[in-house]
Amino acid sequence: MTLSSTDRRSFVLGLAGAAASAGLTLPRMAQAATPARISEAIHLGLYMPLYVAINRGLFDKHGMTPDLKTAGGIAQPVPALLSGAADFAVTGTGMSINATVEGAEMVNIAKIAGMISVWVVAKKGTTFAGPQDFAGKTIATLKFPSNTYTTPYYAMKQAGLDPESDVKWMSLPFGAQLQAVADGRADYATVFEWDASIGATQFDLDVVYSLGEALGPAVFSSTFVTRDFLETSPEAVQAYCNAIAEAERMLHEDEQVFIDVAAEEFPTVDPAVIAAARPRFFGDVPLVPRNPVITEQEWATLVAHESGAGTLRANLPYAQMVDSSFAEKAAKEFGLS
Repeated sequence: MTLSSTDRRSFVLGLAGAAASAGLTLPRMAQAATPARISEAIHLGLYMPLYVAINRGLFDKHGMTPDLKTAGGIAQPVPALLSGAADFAVTGTGMSINATVEGAEMVNIAKIAGMISVWVVAKKGTTFAGPQDFAGKTIATLKFPSNTYTTPYYAMKQAGLDPESDVKWMSLPFGAQLQAVADGRADYATVFEWDASIGATQFDLDVVYSLGEALGPAVFSSTFVTRDFLETSPEAVQAYCNAIAEAERMLHEDEQVFIDVAAEEFPTVDPAVIAAARPRFFGDVPLVPRNPVITEQEWATLVAHESGAGTLRANLPYAQMVDSSFAEKAAKEFGLS
């Protein structure tokens, strides 16, 4: 499957329509510091700092009562903020840009995932040196705009390939990519966790490459709020960042925290999968951030990726889209570099 530029425009414009239908022009009421109403895109392992902050009582410690709801898609936390159903959105950072282009004025306050978390899985013995090795092969992915499609697409462009003609795309539903590699219908699958470790532990496949590590640090997922909420409830924003900072420190200091919270949040995932996945969350470019501060470099990497993949309506600057002051204060308080 190859997506045309029209398909990408339709996706981006669809996000704009969702934001408009949520009532961009309606004023937002200032929210109290408690409860902390959080809208997450999907229940994903890469949001582990959020789950640790909830499960280990860190929001409560910092004066907030967490109220987490799963929106069901990467664009859906935006309408939740705009309708007043939530105060904090946890999703792909690019969603904050597209909403702001439509006039919603979102501001990113904390880093939740510090790497574009897509891995390449293949049969045992497969050699994979980089995106150039996709040439002439069949790749099993989820449907656009999933990063399992957009990230290899972007990486191939960076490597000088034409992803429209140099590879064959196999767009499959959740859970089917690994089987496609195992039975030989696809040469590679590009997957998130827990799928990478499911491939290794249950399908006898190898995780042969990290596209995210190759691309470098990026603010793949973030927490953002409306500018109105930022200005009217700075104490709530600070308390939120404090809880996330403390959770990220806890995750890096004690590996059992990841194992235990993952088991609590994802009870249907085999413990062997969780154990196999943990090193990929704490690699050279850690998926679990060491602190919640969003740097200009991480912003630039994410924007270049999303723009190259065709999921952004505009390239908005770091200075407009990020307020790092709360995360910086939290990082300093908890001794995080």
